[in-house]
Amino acid sequence: MTDRHALLSARGLTKRFGGLAAVNDVSLDLWLGHIHAVIGPNGAGKSTLTNLLSGDLPPTSGSITLGEQSITGWTSEKISRHGLGRSYQKTNIFSTFSVWDNVRLSAQSRVQPSPFNPLGWVRTAARMQAVNARAERAIELTDLQDRRQALAGATSHGEQRQLEIAMTLATEPRVLLLDEPLAGMGQAEAERMVQLLLRLKKDHAILLVEHDMDAVFTLADHLTVMVNGQVIASDTPAAVRADAGVQAAYLGEEH
Repeated sequence: MTDRHALLSARGLTKRFGGLAAVNDVSLDLWLGHIHAVIGPNGAGKSTLTNLLSGDLPPTSGSITLGEQSITGWTSEKISRHGLGRSYQKTNIFSTFSVWDNVRLSAQSRVQPSPFNPLGWVRTAARMQAVNARAERAIELTDLQDRRQALAGATSHGEQRQLEIAMTLATEPRVLLLDEPLAGMGQAEAERMVQLLLRLKKDHAILLVEHDMDAVFTLADHLTVMVNGQVIASDTPAAVRADAGVQAAYLGEEH
């Protein structure tokens, strides 16, 4: 593999808040069909890194490329429209809407307004069909068919995390940034999420920030460890697991 084949690349990415470097000179590549996990203790800079890649934060220095397009300094909305989707640590759904309406609204966000319909309220039948088809695919990918009419806020925690991913998928991203998708889940829900991510990686490049080490070592094709904003190891999961420095800094002897 070479950098030119990566769906998303970051080089020398740094974010400073005053004198604090929350992310310091981080480089990585995300590849189609691979899950790249980022782990580290609280405060390591994992979420800040995700926010830089998604455009939620501007970098202090460094560069980001999506496909062959430089997206450094782009807004999150513009980056999203160019094929990057993300989920957040805190579930971000419309709790008073149905599961279906949540996903359909996300799919509809990709319909561009025209000069004759700048607000986008009036839709042609063909456009409505395309929106519904995108929403339906996302519902099916996340196994939410039986919950489509349920009130989103009344679903289980695991189903809400699935729903958030379904909403992201409805925008048809090539790259997925997933920030702790298994957080707060019981074993059965976590196993369902692991299976979902394994299905999704075939057609996406995935960055996974996660504290569940069992899930990380099941899912990750490549593993980056961050401590105090810096990368201390980035390799295959087996190599990282065996790294004495990583064990001392984060994993502990049980891993």
